Amino acid sequence: MVTQITEALKKALAETIDEGLLMLGKNGRDVVYFRLKQSYALKKEEVPNNPEIFVNCLREIFGSGAEVIERAVIRKLYDKLGIEFKEKKDFGFMEYLSEARKILEEC
Repeated sequence: MVTQITEALKKALAETIDEGLLMLGKNGRDVVYFRLKQSYALKKEEVPNNPEIFVNCLREIFGSGAEVIERAVIRKLYDKLGIEFKEKKDFGFMEYLSEARKILEEC
């Protein structure tokens, strides 16, 4: 059961990262994927297995502006998973992702 949840979460995360990065335009999204591959040897398909690297890459490129992209991706992820998104103080991408995993496991 946990494996199914993990796989569903990874699939949804891959889709929402791709969709969320489109806020930068297609070329902007491609730049992020290029940077992940060049700087972190991380292919697009591997991003859901390494979300912390994705976050680090965004922060390297966009600084504090990365939070806007992270939040957009998380909102899309929660929506795709049917989870109500609630803003939480001091919560970042990884905390929201952990929370989503926990909620799915409890269902």
